[in-house]
Amino acid sequence: MAAQGFRGPRQVWAAFKWSMKGLRAGWDFEASFRLEVVLAVILIPLGLWLGQGALEKLALITPIVLALSAELLNSAVEAVVDKVSPEFHELAGRAKDMGSAAVFLLLVLTFLSWALILGPRWF
Repeated sequence: MAAQGFRGPRQVWAAFKWSMKGLRAGWDFEASFRLEVVLAVILIPLGLWLGQGALEKLALITPIVLALSAELLNSAVEAVVDKVSPEFHELAGRAKDMGSAAVFLLLVLTFLSWALILGPRWF
């Protein structure tokens, strides 16, 4: 008998497909996500090239991936809020604004990471 919660290859494959479906939905329906993906396609290879050592490379790349993740979570919150409460409600607006703020903070972190690591080399 299989242990409860066991995840074999089929379950892992199914989870992978759902994740790809989520990435596709983000690309298809969210202009902000598309813009951030384009930036990531530019900045991630640049961060790998400009970072000196593994920790610097990680510090340049991680905030970008976190911002993409937060954008997807923000979009998920917005979709659920729109489904549950199509009319304006203060709490719905607050939830959307907070999700947007989370993305903003991670974009600020991305900028700060790049500025603190690469700025002293250029100036």
